[in-house]
Amino acid sequence: AQTLREQSAVVVDIRDAQSYAAGHITGAQHLDNHSVAEFIRAADLDAPTLVVCYHGNSSQNAAAYLVAQGFSDVYSIDGGFELWRSTYPAQTAQDTAE
Repeated sequence: AQTLREQSAVVVDIRDAQSYAAGHITGAQHLDNHSVAEFIRAADLDAPTLVVCYHGNSSQNAAAYLVAQGFSDVYSIDGGFELWRSTYPAQTAQDTAE
């Protein structure tokens, strides 16, 4: 996953909004039932796309869904956000009030 991040892969986070706001992979877009259609319309279907959830289970289904929608290069992040945060703490962001 880290190598794909360095290649400017798109990262989508499918956890709930509160969890995303509390912490997410730097640059990740929050994706939920309300935003997925717009995300798909605007996406580069050939760009590497990483899907992250809490522990790497739900993201497998979401990744399969994106492939079914025409994405060609989709990955589920094993271990999810929890493993990413413990492995790459410097690449974890929080939403801040502006």
